Formats: sequence, structure tokens, C-alpha cells
Amino acid sequence: MALLRLHLPRPPLPARRNPALPSALSSSTTSCLWRGRLPASRLLCSSHPASPPDAASSAPPSIVAGLLDYLNESWTQFHATAEAKRQLLDAGFKLLSESDDWDLQPGGRYFFTRNMSCLVAFAIGEKYRVGNGFNIIAAHTDSPCLKLKPRSATIKSGHQMVNVQTYGSGLWHTWFDRDLTLAGRVILKATDGSFKHKLVKLTRPLIRVPTLAIHLNRTVNTDGFKPNLETHLVPLLATKHEDTTTNSDDKSSSSTKVTHHPLLLQILSEEIGCDSNEIIGMELNVCDTQPSCLGGGNNEFIYSGRLDNLASCYCALRSLMDSSKMAEQLSNEKAIRMVAMFDNEEVGSDSMQGAGAPTMFQAMRRIIDSLMHQSMGEGALERAIHSSFLVSADMAHALHPNYAEKHEECHRPELQKGLVIKHNANQRYATSAVTAFLFKEIARIHNLPVQEFVVRNDMGCGSTIGPILASGVGIRTVDCGIPQLSMHSVREMCGKEDVDTTYRHFKAFFEMFSDIDRKLNVDF
Repeated sequence: MALLRLHLPRPPLPARRNPALPSALSSSTTSCLWRGRLPASRLLCSSHPASPPDAASSAPPSIVAGLLDYLNESWTQFHATAEAKRQLLDAGFKLLSESDDWDLQPGGRYFFTRNMSCLVAFAIGEKYRVGNGFNIIAAHTDSPCLKLKPRSATIKSGHQMVNVQTYGSGLWHTWFDRDLTLAGRVILKATDGSFKHKLVKLTRPLIRVPTLAIHLNRTVNTDGFKPNLETHLVPLLATKHEDTTTNSDDKSSSSTKVTHHPLLLQILSEEIGCDSNEIIGMELNVCDTQPSCLGGGNNEFIYSGRLDNLASCYCALRSLMDSSKMAEQLSNEKAIRMVAMFDNEEVGSDSMQGAGAPTMFQAMRRIIDSLMHQSMGEGALERAIHSSFLVSADMAHALHPNYAEKHEECHRPELQKGLVIKHNANQRYATSAVTAFLFKEIARIHNLPVQEFVVRNDMGCGSTIGPILASGVGIRTVDCGIPQLSMHSVREMCGKEDVDTTYRHFKAFFEMFSDIDRKLNVDF
């Protein structure tokens, strides 16, 4: 499929799509439609709608259009959180601050953010009583990428280069010869002495990591491509070393002038609409400019960066919003429905915005404290945790047709065949027989496909936030994920049917888990 690259001239803007319409990938025959620049920049890439336009069909509407929208908006963990915040506000959720008192009510819908890279949203059932449980879906907002070093400016052989550090365990060879750019956040100093936190996203190709020509590396195809991550993985910004700073005589200006190329600061300031001297701090990711889109012979795949794990974030977010958008959807709910999106999973989750922090536990305690208007007996929080259930959603490894031997023979999840439940006897995943059964029972009732994954005994097993939260909070947990290929590549892929299946599974979890859970008693 041909893709409209970001450096090509922009076609006329189409009429803005009504987000309420489920049809909305694109009705045009072009591959990608520009939707303007931030904050309204949305790239939707497809030749066909997300689901067949059959008016007589009883199939539920597809969320693939919304996922592509979300992916194209969310180039960094900050943008992913900001976009989730925007959608929650549009859906009627109330923004809370962790620094304020919370006055919560049954039937209310609320959320808060931390570091603008972590988010917790929840909807309280009308029949909730203190001591009842929380039904939670958790995912993570970060993905492996390159990040600018604190002192990014460097000159190599007369070229302006940008120093970067690797974040997470990426397939770094896939970042070579890509049209790359920068996005993230900056700290600005205003003329009145105050400071501002602002997100920035440079949409045009800005930097590139070129590979060495085969003529100068004759054995690369036999010996393998083995770049040195410190010396070879350095993006090229420009050829000439020129001081483009407009106020170079201002000796009191920020030290960012000497730590970052003046050209880079100028580009950032023009995008933000400020003077380069106002930029006093930044946290920028290197991003691929190619839009997320549908592809494959049947237009059945999603091609995108950051599917791990923004696909899970979006399915969780949509399932919470869609299962609580009308008052009657919470009228008989006795539990609290919650979504938690954490940062820094790719590097171990040990941060104030990661799953290793007590963010979710603190939120649960504060919710109970706010709702406990009079004494409800001892151990209200502990009783609630005992009754709670966590779905840890992180992408899963689909069977690779060229490397089928890498999968355990009896556990080979495939694309387009449903959500994958992950098992590991050594607790790299938190799934147990009980939690797997409860989650599969929801799928059985709704006739949804489910697959299972176990890593081979002769291979190491990855992990995710499930075991961290299960052990840190003491909550029953199932680890699951959408099957995908090319995990941790700059460009990943998954099946669009699996996205819709996951959304329906998550939505059903919120709507009926409380009833199913009451039918099983383990500790009696």
C-alpha cells in the first residue's frame, strides 16, 4: 500500500469526521488523509472502512478507526496520556488532582494523571458499597525508543549530530534509514518568571540514522548488521555548523544553547511559538514519521509504531468509556471499574509514574476513604482488594510464519484469532488457573475467541506489569495481550480483528465480571 509520507505536500484538508460515527477510517481511495496539525492533527490511513459497510449486519462497530487516530496522535507517552485525557473529558469524566481532596459519589466518573505519562480513570457503580471490589484493566504508555541525551549537541566530521540514548530493549537496527523526528515535552520560562510545561511534536522528517553502504561493509549480509549503539546510532540533523540563535549576545540565556544545537532550539521554538531563550528544559523522544495505517492483501493488518502497548491502552480506555457513558450502565454495578495506564514498563516500572509506584494502591485507598462517609467496619481497603481483579494487558507474541520453531508446539497464538492469555510457572506472568478461568468465562459467554501462550523451556520469558501489581497490591491478576509481530521494532503489526475482539472482551469484563465472580469461591 502506498503511503503519503509526511514530507510530501499536504492535500486539501477533508471535512472533519464526526467521532461518533463508527465507520470512520476513510471513505476515500487515498492511503492517508491529513487531519491538520496539533492539537487537531489526526492521520487516518486506509483504503476501506474499518468494518464492512453492511447496514444489515448485527456485528458491533469497529474501534480500529479510533485506534489509528489514537496512535497517530500519541507519538510519545506524554501525548498518549494527553490524548486519553482529552477523550475522557469529552466523555464526561471529571479531572481530579492528586494534591486536592476528593469528593466522590456513586455513579461518578473520574480520572487523574501523574507526570502526564501515567493515568488512572474509574467509574463508580451506583450500588457500590465500601468493601466491594475494583475491576481493573492496566496497560503501559511507553514503548522502546531513542531519547535525546541531556547534552545532545555533537559535531562529527562537520555534521551536526544529535546524541541519543536507547530506552528499553528495542530492535535498534530497524531505526536506521527511517524518516525520524522529535516529540515530547519542554519546560518554558515565561517573562513573568513562571514556568510552563508544554508538549511538542515536530511532524516533518527532521533527523535520520543512515546505514553504511554495502560497498564499504562487504560482509554485512554474511556476518550480520552489528552497529555500535554509542557511535553508529547517532542521528544526523544538518551538515553545516551554524549558530542560528537570534539572541546570541544574551549572556544570561539558558544553558540549553550550549547543550543543544541552536538549529534544533530554533526549530522547537518556531513549532511552540516562543523564543528559543524560553526553552530551559526538554524531554524528547525520537519518533518515526510514517503514519499508522491498515495494510495487507485484505487490509486486515495494522502497521504502526508503538502498538506495544498503546493498542492495549486504547482498548482499555474505550471499554471503560463505552461501558459507563450512560447512567443506566452503572445503575446496577456494585464494583468500581478502573483503567490504569503506567509509564516506564519497558525499563522495569521503577519510577513514580511506573507500575512499581503505589499509584494504583493509593488511588484505591483514596476512593474508599472518600466513599466511606461513616464507619463501615474494619479492613475496608483490605476487603476491597480481596474482592478485586486485575487484567494486565500487554501485547503478546504471535506465531511468526518464518520462525515457527520459536514457539512452544502447543501454544502458538496466531493473528486474527483472539486475545492471548499468558502463562508462566515461574511467575513471569501473574496468571493462575483461577484468574484464567474467570477471564475465559467472560469470553465463553460472549462467544469470543481466546488463545494461550507459554514460552519454550529452552528460552527466557519476558514479563510485564502484571506480577508487579499482583505482588505489590495483592490483587488477583490475569496477564493477556493482543497477538502481534515485530514487537519492539520501529514498525510493528497486528490484526485489526484482534483489536475489536479485545475491546469487546474488555467491555464485557467491566459489564459482567462482578456477577461471574460471585459464583466462584476459592478461599472458604
